[in-house]
Amino acid sequence: MTVRRFTILVLAVAVGLAAAVSPFASSSPDGLQRVAADNGFLARGHLGPVQGDAPAKGYEAPGIGDARIATGIAGFAGTLLVFALAGGAGTLVRRRGGVG
Repeated sequence: MTVRRFTILVLAVAVGLAAAVSPFASSSPDGLQRVAADNGFLARGHLGPVQGDAPAKGYEAPGIGDARIATGIAGFAGTLLVFALAGGAGTLVRRRGGVG
C-alpha cells in the first residue's frame, strides 16, 4: 500500500468516526466543569476571546436546527481542519530538511 493510499484511508476512517460518533458524545460536564460546579465557582467562569469568536461554539456547526447533525458536521469539519494543519506542518518540516 502506498503512503498516499494509506493517508487517504486513515483520513476517511477519522472523518467517518468524527461525523458518525461525535453526535453521541456525552452531554455531561467534563472534569474541569465538574470541579468548578462542586466548588461553587462555575457561574463565575466566562468564555475567552478565542472561544467567543469560535465558528463552532459548543461543538456544533451554526445554523443547523438538529443538534446531532450540527455536532456531526462540526466533527467532520474539525477533523479535516486538523488533518490539513498537520499535513501542512509536515510539508514545511520536510521542505526545510527536518527538525533540529
